[in-house]
Amino acid sequence: MTNTSPSRSRAALELLAALTIAFGSKVVLDQFIWKFAGPASLLIVLSVATVYLHHRGETWTGLGLARPRGWKSGLLILPQTLLAIVAILGSGVAMAYLGDAAGLWSSDALPEGVEARWGDIEGNLPVYLMWLAIVWTSAAFGEEMFFRAVLVSRVERIFAGIPMRALLKVFIPALIFGFAHMYYQGVRGLVVTGTIAFALGTLYLLYKRNLWPLILAHGLVDTLAMTAFYLDADW
Repeated sequence: MTNTSPSRSRAALELLAALTIAFGSKVVLDQFIWKFAGPASLLIVLSVATVYLHHRGETWTGLGLARPRGWKSGLLILPQTLLAIVAILGSGVAMAYLGDAAGLWSSDALPEGVEARWGDIEGNLPVYLMWLAIVWTSAAFGEEMFFRAVLVSRVERIFAGIPMRALLKVFIPALIFGFAHMYYQGVRGLVVTGTIAFALGTLYLLYKRNLWPLILAHGLVDTLAMTAFYLDADW
């Protein structure tokens, strides 16, 4: 018991510092590069986290970026990725329509912030390719590394020994993920992306903290979204 409290306190400070850096830098960057404030702030917090983790003797490999152990593990990534894609699309679509049915929002209209952020992609190949690059670096890799690996591991330590820890270590990072998308997607974004994050956090644990299927699924789904914007297609 002597090591539990200091470990919990350290994890709480680490979580608070990470969120302060992430959201604090975003607030500042919002004044200059609103469209890219999220990806830029994520890059900042991951850079700081990399240095800190190295200082603490932790690695991204240990948090989920390890190479597959043998060919069987490598082959398993494909069905795990497909399941993650189903989880993202299924939970996102289901929650969007449930909110629509409850009168919380209209699924027929995009949030104003989404249109403002990505409205210039349609038919613009250079902008489309730029956002694809951001999708795979910031969203696929960056968000999975931060919101799944970093936040889940810290929340897990904060609530060590508490009966509800299994739920809290997925729910709290999912709530933070939803809040991070609220600034341009509104309440709909908070609920829908938060639900998706809960599904991904659950899979992260079921996959024994292997980030690769989640990264691939996240990148592929977002690529589909960007392609739909580029082609002005309904999806």
